[in-house]
Amino acid sequence: MAKIQIHVNGLKHDTDCDPATPLAVFLREEMNLRGTKIGCGNGECGACTVAMSGRAVCSCLVPLGRTVGHHIETIESLGGPDDLHPIQRKLVERGAFQCGFCTPGVVMSLITLLRRNPKPTDTDIRVALQGNLCRCSGYVKLLETISEIVREGLHER
Repeated sequence: MAKIQIHVNGLKHDTDCDPATPLAVFLREEMNLRGTKIGCGNGECGACTVAMSGRAVCSCLVPLGRTVGHHIETIESLGGPDDLHPIQRKLVERGAFQCGFCTPGVVMSLITLLRRNPKPTDTDIRVALQGNLCRCSGYVKLLETISEIVREGLHER
């Protein structure tokens, strides 16, 4: 065990967790941030994607000790059920997802892309989301909705 200070969603937290603990496990079990999903546990599905200092990362692959000096953002940083981020609202309105398990990871990948590149091409979007697997949407409605989000500038909140 080691004393670690982690910055999550704009707040500092001190913990005595094992530095090898996966960030996804820490977020869910120690911080009760359940929006970060653990799907495969080995970085293949993207359900656990969070922003780490502005980059999309699979939090199941990031040991807690590697987060020192970084700022972590989870899906909870974007708002709650009564105050959805415009991107979340549009995805819901358009029915871009079915079961929703992959949604937090997809949204975090999308948010990090749009912060770096507010006018991405369809190719940019596909590349940014290539690490996020969705087993039930077929991606068509998701990609159409993201293109609409970009056209309408909804991500510039």
